[in-house]
Amino acid sequence: MAARIRINKYLAMSGVGSRRACEKFIESGRVSVNGRVLKKLSVFVDPEKDDVRVDGKKVGIVERRLVLVLNKPVGVMSTVKDTHGRKTVIDIAREHGYRDRLFPIGRLDLNSSGIILITNDGELAFRVAHPKFDVVKAYEVVVEGEPSRESIEKLEKGLKLSDFKTSPCRIRILKRRKKETVLEVELNEGKKREIRRMFAHIGHKVTELHRKAIGNLNFDDLKEGEIRPLKEAELKELERLIQVKSSKEN
Repeated sequence: MAARIRINKYLAMSGVGSRRACEKFIESGRVSVNGRVLKKLSVFVDPEKDDVRVDGKKVGIVERRLVLVLNKPVGVMSTVKDTHGRKTVIDIAREHGYRDRLFPIGRLDLNSSGIILITNDGELAFRVAHPKFDVVKAYEVVVEGEPSRESIEKLEKGLKLSDFKTSPCRIRILKRRKKETVLEVELNEGKKREIRRMFAHIGHKVTELHRKAIGNLNFDDLKEGEIRPLKEAELKELERLIQVKSSKEN
């Protein structure tokens, strides 16, 4: 008999989306098990016996895990679809022949560039993106003006914005140029426009933002707009990163 799996994890393993996204699908009444629409998250399913559907379409655990890395250009949306018809990271994957059900891990806003992972493995996506697994992402950030050491230390400690408090991070000044400063920012979360809002809070507008690494993986071989599957060694390193705090998982 197959082990029963919590519904949000089962959906994630079926390539529907990250566990958080799958929870939203359940809460909005889009998921059914054996013909009954779910109304709560505390449901376990048997992969071999239960009929699980999302929007009426049957789903099952994916047999082929795919993890791609893209060097996202500015002007591309890090979403599956865009209601305004703008190009997405999934469009780029499709252009390169990847037809699996895919979604990006985390986000980079429209005006940001750099490394983004794309996968059909919702459990992996959950672990890479969730702060409790402490997967550090590194960004090169250009801001207007010259932030003071005192202001940078304020950001590093974490600060209260209007709707959330940022986690502690590490910031290093790489160079100061005429009327602007280039910095490296390392943090383990990725709330919407977080870095841009952090620097705006201390009075310095972000003019360029580029994600250059995830953990120890920097993908220096990728030119802007290029996409490829993770190499075996890269995938093993990513798996090592997301296992570090797995014992604390709920």
